[in-house]
Amino acid sequence: MAAPLDTLDIVVLGFLLLGTLAYFTKGSLWGVKKDSLADAYSKSMNSADKAAKTRNIVEKMDTSDKNMVIFYGSQTGTAEDYASRLAKEGSARFGLKTMVADLEDYDYENLDTFPDDKIAVFVLATYGEGEPTDNAVEFYEFVYGDNPAFSEDTSETPLNNFKYVTFGLGNNTYEHYNAMVRRVDTALTKLGAKRIGPAGEGDDGAGTMEEDFLAWKEEMWSALQQDMGLEEREAVYEPVFSVTEREDLTIEDDTVYLGEPNKNHLEGKSVGPYNTHNPYIAPIKLSKELFTVKDRNCLHMEIDLSGSNLSYTTGDHLAVWPTNAGAEVDRLLHALGLYEKRHTVVDVKGLDSTAKVPFPTPTTYNTILQYQVEICAPVSRQYVATLAAFAPTEASKEQMTKLGGDKEYFHDFISSRYLNIAMVLEIVAPGQTWPLIPFSVIIEGLNHIQPRWYSISSSSLVNNKVPSITAVVESIPVPGSPHVLKGVTTNYLLALKQKQHGDPNPDPHGLTYAITGPRNKYDGIHVPVHIRSSNFRLPSDPSKPIIMIGPGTGVAPFRAFVQERAAHAERGEKVGKAILFFGCRRESEDFLYKDEWEEYAKKLGDSFSLITAFSRDSSEKIYVQHRLQEHAKEINELILKQGAYFYVCGDASHMAREVNSALGRIFATERGISETQGDEAVKKLRTAGIYQEDVWS
Repeated sequence: MAAPLDTLDIVVLGFLLLGTLAYFTKGSLWGVKKDSLADAYSKSMNSADKAAKTRNIVEKMDTSDKNMVIFYGSQTGTAEDYASRLAKEGSARFGLKTMVADLEDYDYENLDTFPDDKIAVFVLATYGEGEPTDNAVEFYEFVYGDNPAFSEDTSETPLNNFKYVTFGLGNNTYEHYNAMVRRVDTALTKLGAKRIGPAGEGDDGAGTMEEDFLAWKEEMWSALQQDMGLEEREAVYEPVFSVTEREDLTIEDDTVYLGEPNKNHLEGKSVGPYNTHNPYIAPIKLSKELFTVKDRNCLHMEIDLSGSNLSYTTGDHLAVWPTNAGAEVDRLLHALGLYEKRHTVVDVKGLDSTAKVPFPTPTTYNTILQYQVEICAPVSRQYVATLAAFAPTEASKEQMTKLGGDKEYFHDFISSRYLNIAMVLEIVAPGQTWPLIPFSVIIEGLNHIQPRWYSISSSSLVNNKVPSITAVVESIPVPGSPHVLKGVTTNYLLALKQKQHGDPNPDPHGLTYAITGPRNKYDGIHVPVHIRSSNFRLPSDPSKPIIMIGPGTGVAPFRAFVQERAAHAERGEKVGKAILFFGCRRESEDFLYKDEWEEYAKKLGDSFSLITAFSRDSSEKIYVQHRLQEHAKEINELILKQGAYFYVCGDASHMAREVNSALGRIFATERGISETQGDEAVKKLRTAGIYQEDVWS
């Protein structure tokens, strides 16, 4: 006989019944109907949020209603700038629905599902010796690797529907000129993709990068018009970002960014990992002048990483995050008519779900110009043409229009004089301000400021927590120009050095720097840094001979190499012969680390030789490549018989090329072969990783 139900049983059964009803009716019996607008807004926001988070580019373009994506692989910001310019032009001239994409933000297995009514653009810089930029490594390894696996199509040509455009940024002084874009183009074509228009290449080595880009894009747009059936329309400026002044906030509010790179820094926290998005605020342990003349400066600086998880390996680079000089910030603020509002707080937001604001906000006009954009960088002809519409007078509008349209005139007026944007505005409209320029044009048209890379001049074996750098301070008079060309970062470092040595108000070369950083967070002589790994490496076996060519500050990594060899010798280890070819103007003025070489020679004995070339101490100019030729027999034997490694650091456009040619001639002479065969022997050393370069133009 069943037991009677008590009160608790009835309550439990009641809850079970309600739960069952809720499950099968989804709550519709008692649910309140949602407002349709709120529902639509919620769906829209969920869609945008999903688009913002996905790593599937096809899904991203669908949910954000885009038909053209411009990917960039950028190390210094130029490729990113070109990508942004193409996106704006595609939208303004042809009505394309464009988006800019950082290559590291997406996965590429689903490119086989990319619709044939959409187009992908790849703007790719080549870094170092034919390497991808940091943000392009994963993409490059996937698409250029053996048999990349795509999401659906397993055939040999899975990208039959994929249409793309390419432009490469390279330097013809490097052996692997525009290697990235060429390899990617080859790989995509092999996978069945169809390139639209010419494969563009810009040459920084010839100084024609900008004009190469401008010429290529017109051909590209013409080809794209035909393929996609585009109609050109009158281009008008369409902002990517909104800039809103915040009357409710001041620079005293702790939520306002005054130069801090991210939220952790804003809140006074320093949390790793430290990288291109997050610098470590490092103390400068030591700084000193290396030159012995008053009108030129070369700095040796030692950076203390002991408070971080950062370390380095000999041959790596130290990235220094610069700040723009106060004098140049003021110049641009005055030109824009914003000087009185410099500390006004602004919000910057993307007007599109795919538009990524390149710095944290809310912030101020002053902060953006001081910490966030390259206000001292060369000005592009396309940008000058854009600014013409906002000129304060008809005369200045005509001048800007002419500058934007006439290549030769632009070169003579702006490029050859190294004018920055504020200088152009001052000269074109003397005594006038340009208040009609939307501040969004400044943010969109000037590159986001990038860290500067310096070869580390110390050995990690000796101390992997205190890297040193060696930097010449740039201050170059420009004929026909109203100013002296000054290096942004090296003058910033000089100001820090002056402060460390007791100058209360350092003002290098008439510049002023906010060296104490945002909210004085860099006080005590600190600098924002991170480490970049390099392929410029000593042989793993210290008994292998090394030959080093490093004139000027190109000697920096070789100080590290010799320091490391000396440390091995002090430990009683066998070390191979190390020959250093160093060059400078005069022994009495700029012989870098002169006293140190003598100390290393004592420790290394016959295992170290320093061969110098002082170009202005004799009637005939002698350079490192001449000294190399003088030691042809020894150099050839070290490489041929003992497997010596060969290193070059410094100027890519002249010195590195001359050294490469000299080594080819040495091989030809010493081995009794033709010069062509000598050059081929050098190429084989490069391919084998025995001939290594750390060069710049």
